[in-house]
Amino acid sequence: MQFVHIFLNTWVTRLGILVFEYIVPYLRCLLAYMFKYKQYKLHMPQVVLVNPLIPPNTGNIARTCAARSTELHLVGPLGFELSNRYLKRAGLDYWPHVKLHYHESLDIFQDVYHKRGGRCLGFSVRGNYSYTKFAYKESDWLVFGSETDGLPKSFLEKCDYTLTIPMKDPQIRSLNLSVSVAVALFESCRQLGYL
Repeated sequence: MQFVHIFLNTWVTRLGILVFEYIVPYLRCLLAYMFKYKQYKLHMPQVVLVNPLIPPNTGNIARTCAARSTELHLVGPLGFELSNRYLKRAGLDYWPHVKLHYHESLDIFQDVYHKRGGRCLGFSVRGNYSYTKFAYKESDWLVFGSETDGLPKSFLEKCDYTLTIPMKDPQIRSLNLSVSVAVALFESCRQLGYL
């Protein structure tokens, strides 16, 4: 009987050593990888529209954000109601897939942005960096102004960087807002390996 007891203790000890030396570190690495991968894929640049005026533009942008699983922040005042039929029509049946946040003012948005962290990238026709030559990070906020006025100068001065989408013809100031957002978002996703 004592022999069986010693035999079992020896095997339990060996099994314990095996588990703690080989299996536990493997599981730790596996879990760390899974957590890191999950965190990496869920955290990507976010799109912010400040005072958008045209419902179909915002609807198209919402659809683009849904396709990329990108958060969309709308900063008021808006030039339309969120229940607007043109807004709904442009977003089609993708609205349930949009991670939508509404902020009543630029000040309220800035509080949220500062709490969550990341870099504020203001897009403007007078931006300092081309959107293709800029190195994006997962925590970036891609901020766009209204179709008519762009971003307020006071806000652009607070941005970490200002970016531009260069136009070949100097008589063409800018692209449509929904096209600009799509171009910038997909460039950031391309650089970060999300495509």
